[in-house]
Amino acid sequence: MPVSTNQPKFSDDSIKVVALAGGVGGAKMVDGLSQVLIPENLAVVVNTGDDFEHLGLHISPDLDTVCYTLAGIANPDTGWGRANETWQTMKAIEEMGGPTWFRLGDRDLGLHLERTRRMREGQSLSQVTEFFCQVFGIRSRVLPMTDQLVPTRVYTVDGELPFQEYFVHHHCEPKVTGFRFDGIERSKPTKGLLGTIQAADLVIICPSNPWVSIDPILSVPGIRPAVEKSVVLAISPIIGGQTIKGPAAKIYAELGIQPSAQAVAHHYGSLLDGIVLDKVDIGQAENIQKQGIKTCVTDILMKTPSDRTRLAKIVKNFGISLIKRS
Repeated sequence: MPVSTNQPKFSDDSIKVVALAGGVGGAKMVDGLSQVLIPENLAVVVNTGDDFEHLGLHISPDLDTVCYTLAGIANPDTGWGRANETWQTMKAIEEMGGPTWFRLGDRDLGLHLERTRRMREGQSLSQVTEFFCQVFGIRSRVLPMTDQLVPTRVYTVDGELPFQEYFVHHHCEPKVTGFRFDGIERSKPTKGLLGTIQAADLVIICPSNPWVSIDPILSVPGIRPAVEKSVVLAISPIIGGQTIKGPAAKIYAELGIQPSAQAVAHHYGSLLDGIVLDKVDIGQAENIQKQGIKTCVTDILMKTPSDRTRLAKIVKNFGISLIKRS
């Protein structure tokens, strides 16, 4: 994709990056990027399509997963929620017959209570997120894609479901036929978000679910056109036809598309200058390159924190090579 000839000059050490992220895979990737970049030069635009109200509280699952991970306090076993969590509130709710299908730990609930209180007093989601980042000592910027509610709705063979009902309550079991981001056409990017993208040297699409984590971000009016003017690379969330976590591969298959790194490249199409795919999918590299998309083949599985840093270094260097080619 052509980029502006007035792209600001940068040094390899001071490259400015915007990452588009959602879910555990996205959070792991931005954690790695925060280790190999100047943290203040990393901005993370996070999906809020899976935000919803539960127990009267505003819940932002992807935002919280990204923030907890960057702060080093995420649950290492699940990838979401907080480490060293307790569950007394959930036990009390269960004893009284309340809804416990979406489990919230006690410390996690404290954050949701404070977020909801601040938003009811007039603060925006982005303002509350900025405050939480300060409290947690997060040096990178974490930006909700929008301050408006744009809930993801999942079309299934059993009818339409709110995203969390599909994802958590029904364990992604109903067969998917499509998606809708309710009210997305009336939403606006978070204040300063477009300027942040325009000032970046590189946009990285994290190994997040293309359908329900990245598409909502790109569907907010103004974001995709801003990204199109940048050098863009993606990391495939699919390895050997499977996803490590989440329903992306299942969704591709149910929509009649063979799940693969090549399918991910096709999904983003002309938006991409490059894509990082796993070594088990090296046979797909040639066909991807025929789409005009450069490829980088490596081990993209992130089992440990050191894996995140290793992959982030590779992604950073690949991105720098794409910028220099442009």
